Amino acid sequence: MALALDPARGPRGGANPIRRPSLSAVRRLALNDFRSYSRLRLEIDPRPVVLTGANGAGKTNLLEAISFLSPGRGLRRARLAEVDRIGGGPWSVTARLEGSRGAVDLATGRVQDGERERRLTRVDGAPASSQAALAEVMSVVWLTPAMDRLFSEGTGARRRFLDRLVLVGDPAHAGRSSSYDHGLRERARLLRAGRFEPVWLGALESRIAAAGVAIGAARRQAVRGLAGALAAAPGWLAQPELELVGEVEGWLDELPALDAEARFAEALAAGRREDAESGTTAVGPHRSDLVVRDRSTGRAARDCSTGQQKALLIAVVLAEARLRAAAGEQQPILLLDEVAAHLDAERRSALLEELATLGAQAWLTGTDAAVFAPFGGRAQFFTIQDSTLQRHD
Repeated sequence: MALALDPARGPRGGANPIRRPSLSAVRRLALNDFRSYSRLRLEIDPRPVVLTGANGAGKTNLLEAISFLSPGRGLRRARLAEVDRIGGGPWSVTARLEGSRGAVDLATGRVQDGERERRLTRVDGAPASSQAALAEVMSVVWLTPAMDRLFSEGTGARRRFLDRLVLVGDPAHAGRSSSYDHGLRERARLLRAGRFEPVWLGALESRIAAAGVAIGAARRQAVRGLAGALAAAPGWLAQPELELVGEVEGWLDELPALDAEARFAEALAAGRREDAESGTTAVGPHRSDLVVRDRSTGRAARDCSTGQQKALLIAVVLAEARLRAAAGEQQPILLLDEVAAHLDAERRSALLEELATLGAQAWLTGTDAAVFAPFGGRAQFFTIQDSTLQRHD
């Protein structure tokens, strides 16, 4: 369904004019054969976007489409072919982003070359060398119901959450992470094949160490910045304390970066035989963890209730947006799927108030439009039924 809105038109009644544009906002969005959407054309303004409808109506699918405008596998971590609409495909997502850097057109989607599939990315119509180019243009941070127990599950999900926050202030982090992961895979392939040539492996391990130390340093800087923002944040939602735990990060507390790289490379060389047997790499930032505690109670986040864990996550995301706003930098686009679930009425109202004044474009979903009524004319509202959007005020 094509749905066009006049971005210059304020909400009905004129009591609440459209806020000044945020630093980064999706203004046009188009989907083709994406999940449940055969075709969608949407024009919006920079205010928060509220999507309500029954479960299965297509709300999360729309957020997932936006998440693919950033590096990675989207908020569901889906394989490319899984995103194709049943009976359709390949999928594509295009968008116009407007903000302090001007207007940029982004496009991404699955392309099929015979039996080989890949993801194609374009920025202003020009092919990008990799998905990392998207991070130079916009950043996206999301919270989904699957993340409600983030602190109680494995470390991988917490690292991905942290790396998404790092990308907001450091777009080069995507390229470093890609280089590091590629290096680990290549090293593992050589070790499995029993190819222990010291010169070849040494050069590869030096590149892995350089990328790994840069990743650890970027994470440390991001966590320190967030810690400062959280310490100054209002305590109406939650009061998280963050700690980055990892061997490489520990070396950076003691050593200059070049010395940490040398130690990392030495550790990789010393662990070749064991890594070959285990099929893993025993040391590196891919094993680090983000530890979160509730400052008000001293409890580890993993021991908090589901509602409190969600409040801690939201507080961290809002702190990142505030941090960028205070620095006059581009804020992330926030995708908040079922964000009101597990929050009491007071916290919900405070959350909506902060989102309305923050300046970052937020996309929120829920089943009950009344929950988002405190937004008033400061947000734009859509109902979704069978992947068809209808605007209402």
